[in-house]
Amino acid sequence: MTAAGADPGRAIAATLAPSGGRKTAGGRRRKLTVDYVTFMVVFLGLPLAIFLIFVIWPFIQAVFYSLTDWSGFSPEMNIIGVENYIRLFNDDIFMIALWNNVLLAIVVPLVTIVLSLALATMVTVGGPSHGPIRGLRNSSFYRVVSFFPYVIPAIIIGILWSQIYTPGGLLNGMLGLVGLDMFESFPWLGDEDTAMGATIFVIVWSFVGFYMVLFVAAIKGVPAETYEAARIDGAGRARTAFSITIPLIRDNIQTAYIYLGILALDAFVYMQALNPGGGPNNSTLVMSQQLFRTAFNKGEFGQASAMGVILAVVTLIFAALVFLVNRLTGGREERGRV
Repeated sequence: MTAAGADPGRAIAATLAPSGGRKTAGGRRRKLTVDYVTFMVVFLGLPLAIFLIFVIWPFIQAVFYSLTDWSGFSPEMNIIGVENYIRLFNDDIFMIALWNNVLLAIVVPLVTIVLSLALATMVTVGGPSHGPIRGLRNSSFYRVVSFFPYVIPAIIIGILWSQIYTPGGLLNGMLGLVGLDMFESFPWLGDEDTAMGATIFVIVWSFVGFYMVLFVAAIKGVPAETYEAARIDGAGRARTAFSITIPLIRDNIQTAYIYLGILALDAFVYMQALNPGGGPNNSTLVMSQQLFRTAFNKGEFGQASAMGVILAVVTLIFAALVFLVNRLTGGREERGRV
């Protein structure tokens, strides 16, 4: 019998005794070398410190300011508790802005992803139904053209489309050329029924190309043999898209939906460029616009901070719902079966 077997307590103590290093999977301890410590500090400690300083700490400050009556231009502030939040949820204008943000978070990602995915499928696997798997002819040209709006700054896009939408602008002029004279002086951004729809079109138009390229890269990662097997089994284009393409790039779609939802929940640049006043009867007003007005026009930074906290919470809830829906609809199981 070995010494360890004769004295189990001594064996356990020897195992738990510190040896100046980190225990590995094989039972040996890794020495804390200079290279190892440097790697951990640079690639773990530094990013974590930056995240805590520039993300978490400002959010904590915003939560604190939201509980005060700070004007933003003086060092004096009084703690008033949740009064700012009560005022916001009793404010009809803020509730309109909140609803507009929710509407954008639902419509913009859905429409953008459907169009981007359709275009990506066309330029990758939407070509002839015989021969090698490929996209439409001249697909590279379509990629460049569709991606072009994304390289234009958002403020420039907003200004350009605000001029196109004016009653005497390019859109009404083109509609008049095809015989639609009823739109000769129609105010697309000045009518409550069309202002939000016209704004959503601009946002979708500016992002379809980018997410199309994202989905093209994802589809290119699917083995061609998978599509060839589906073709041999007699699957049509629609069946291939729903049974092969979407399940295999589901993670990419989920990520795109979250990013687009975050964009829609902000949308300050587009809304401010197209509808600086919030649109007719506040039909296009969003929370970020109301936050800006409250902070810099009214000098109520405490209440503006409460708006920012609500916007952050809504964004986190949106991301959590996307993950939850993806989980409940069996995303992982479908990928495993495919």
